[in-house]
Amino acid sequence: MSSPSKPALAVAVTAVAVSLTACATGTTTSRPPGAAANRPAAVTSLSGVTANWPAGDTSLSRVAANRPAGDTSSPVTAVSALTVSAAGRNVPNTPSATTAPPVEIPSTPAGQQLRWLLDAPARVPIGQAELAEHFAPAFLEQVPADKVNETLTGLRGIQLQKIIGAAPTALIAYVVVGAQTLKLTLSVDATGKINGVRFTEPATPQPSPTSWDELDRRARKAAARVGFLAAEVKRDGTCRPVHAIAGGQARPLGSMFKLYVLGAVAKKIEQGRFSWDTAMTIKPELKSLPSGELQDRPDNSQVSVLEAAKMMIAISDNTGADLLLHQAGRTAVEGRVRAWHGQVKRNTPFLTTRELFALKGADYPRYSKEFLSRDTAGRRDYLSAVVDKLPRSSIRAWAEPRELDTVEWFGSPADICRAYAGLAKSRDKRVGEIMSQNPGGIQLPAKEWPTVWYKGGSEQGVLDLSYLARTPSGRTFVVTAMASDPAAALKEDQVYEELIALSRGAFALLKSS
Repeated sequence: MSSPSKPALAVAVTAVAVSLTACATGTTTSRPPGAAANRPAAVTSLSGVTANWPAGDTSLSRVAANRPAGDTSSPVTAVSALTVSAAGRNVPNTPSATTAPPVEIPSTPAGQQLRWLLDAPARVPIGQAELAEHFAPAFLEQVPADKVNETLTGLRGIQLQKIIGAAPTALIAYVVVGAQTLKLTLSVDATGKINGVRFTEPATPQPSPTSWDELDRRARKAAARVGFLAAEVKRDGTCRPVHAIAGGQARPLGSMFKLYVLGAVAKKIEQGRFSWDTAMTIKPELKSLPSGELQDRPDNSQVSVLEAAKMMIAISDNTGADLLLHQAGRTAVEGRVRAWHGQVKRNTPFLTTRELFALKGADYPRYSKEFLSRDTAGRRDYLSAVVDKLPRSSIRAWAEPRELDTVEWFGSPADICRAYAGLAKSRDKRVGEIMSQNPGGIQLPAKEWPTVWYKGGSEQGVLDLSYLARTPSGRTFVVTAMASDPAAALKEDQVYEELIALSRGAFALLKSS
């Protein structure tokens, strides 16, 4: 999940400053996100493309782009603000546009729109009719034709350098405009029209730490509040901490809460209450906001428990998570938190992603204040009587952290290790299959780590990554890195690059321990 980012994109290229605000909201529609990862985010379904997209899951929905994030991701396809100059530096180790061979663009809805976006700047101004063929109505409602053309004018001479992550409805690429390399994140809706586009200055990949002392120094600089745990999961299912920073302190989880949802679903299936093949109806009242894709499917269409679970983990699909939470039951998910010795009180009642988005994004702070003023029973009643009835169209993106310590899902790095250990103990092979959908961009050597699980989470002010990896001999380790700042939004790409480097280094240190 990802929290809605401020719908504004500013790009200054070759001395031309242009801005584009894109926010395809609720009814048509983060980063991680990432994603949570439930973050109504920047560039819709991009919250978590998987792993090469920074977090959380935070926004190509972690389909696999190598972005966490979580993961949680945003209810709104928003594009965060960025101003860069033509004097900006190129991304290290990336071939220049003049020498690089032609880049193959995928034949997907997102790929088709990328082709159009690369061609359009040379033909400005683009007429309203043509823009309507390529941009979602909700996008054009917020970004009028003159603003789109203003932005396209500043992108004249744009060249595709490299595609670093792609899914049918989203992709991430490096492009060159003038002397500057930018990261382009693009997503499309169910009709194939652009509902999110963002240009950002690429963050520089960071080297992995070679000692725990170095890891500690760097981790503490990553954000205002940091939690970290590197632990071994023993054969009896317990976590043996090897190294930690505030390992027992509860933090906002973003989309990492989806580990508890998966645990509750697996337990219900073990008890024979339903199966992985059980069909769930995507009722309009159960649709959430991106990250994810299920919210774009027709009302009252169906999806199997297995498909929704895979999408919940692979691309941090928020609607998938809410459907599964509804299928298993809210109290069953709370029961998993209790069984795995998590933060029971702070996660009761256990929120759906749609409820979190509504509490933080619909006429804020009206509903969150009322919710927080009640006791547990009162909060349950308020969710069902009021919050669940709020239309998705009432949810608006937010640019700064909101209620990170009061309206979220919560857990410590140690709690997350126990959740992974609980899932790893399952005898249902589907659990491992689901958790292996997205490697989270960590790029561990496959021969040394043949099994890698990942879940991230992000929201404004939150970016979390967590991994389970197993050696060929069967030793199992979990690394969790959590960064948050209740006062200001994180520089997500930079924080992501640092956390993923710290996590990768931790696995190397664990293996030698």
